[in-house]
Amino acid sequence: MTFTRAVRLAILLSAAAGLSVTIAGCGRSEQQGAARPLPAVTVAAPVQRTVVDQDEYVGRFVAVNSVEIRARLSGYLAQIHFTDGQLVNKGDPLFTIDRRPFEIALEQMRANLAQARANLSFAEGDLQRGQSLLTNKTITEQTYDQRTQAKSVAEAAVAAQEAMVHSAELDLEEYSQLRTPIDGKIGDRRVAVGNLVSGGTGGNTTLLATVVSVDPIRFEFTFDEASYLRYQRFAGKKGSGVDGGVPVALKLLDENNFQHTGKIDFVDNVISQSSGTIRGRAVFANPDGIFTPGMFGRIRVPGSPPYTALLVPDSALGSEQARKYVLVVGDDGMVAQKYVTPGQLDGGLRVIKDGLVATDRVIVNGLMHARPGIKVKADVEGAPAAPPPAAGDAAKAG
Repeated sequence: MTFTRAVRLAILLSAAAGLSVTIAGCGRSEQQGAARPLPAVTVAAPVQRTVVDQDEYVGRFVAVNSVEIRARLSGYLAQIHFTDGQLVNKGDPLFTIDRRPFEIALEQMRANLAQARANLSFAEGDLQRGQSLLTNKTITEQTYDQRTQAKSVAEAAVAAQEAMVHSAELDLEEYSQLRTPIDGKIGDRRVAVGNLVSGGTGGNTTLLATVVSVDPIRFEFTFDEASYLRYQRFAGKKGSGVDGGVPVALKLLDENNFQHTGKIDFVDNVISQSSGTIRGRAVFANPDGIFTPGMFGRIRVPGSPPYTALLVPDSALGSEQARKYVLVVGDDGMVAQKYVTPGQLDGGLRVIKDGLVATDRVIVNGLMHARPGIKVKADVEGAPAAPPPAAGDAAKAG
């Protein structure tokens, strides 16, 4: 055997040995692949529940009643009967204007009334004497008519002076002491004792303080024309719409849950041409005074009639650009992707408005191990337990 043939034979033997090793390795890989376990996931059927869509709006609290305290009379401020910011009851005294000038005016009016009554008494007596004299033809009819007229003038003067006395009594007893016309909370005083207060009904009267009612309190918000039309479509159905008495829930800026309940009491009759919105108003009890006029809040309004919906855990949803989807497992164990239209959260679960059926088996755990087109081992989980509803959720169910 020549050297060249020996080299060729050695090369062929090495190649055959390498091919045998490669074939053996491929066989082991196929055996390992066949033995690999299927990814394990947990699936659950969607929960069926009667829900009501909820719309949320931001608004402000406003007082039911707000009164500016201004004097009817001009004079010097003599007393202040409240502490800035305190709660006041209807009829409580707030300010007293110096009463002495009005006492003098009342005495003068009473004196004028006494004089007018004396004149009337004289005119009545003179008229009675004139009747007998006229019978005897001692006086003329013209003179008698003059006495009759004098009596009528005296009666009118008495009536005028009685009105003046009544006006002076009002000035002294009512208008010189300013009282709150409503229950509520008063702001700070704008004028100190000793200052001259301008009263009357004109535009130059002095503002002394402002009183706003506290309980109940109103909450005003606006919503768009499309929402208004949607509400009107199902208005009149029990538990829906924004017509009078619809229950709503509210939360403040530092709260996580809609824990305050109230009801709609008014919707405006005009849609704003500039903004395309309409004003709504709800009323809330405020016994502890936590709500203050001007405070922001977020209100939740029923946005649909009650309907039966399918719900899944929010963690079961995935995102693909702007679309949402869930992964479901078929009877053959194959994973499929379904695009869905999600709605609101309800009792800890996400409402699915479109894309699912009640028989779907949705992957709720193990999403990282599943992708469309592969086979998985699915363990069935019971219906997810919903947490107890908060106060706001209980209100929307009504």
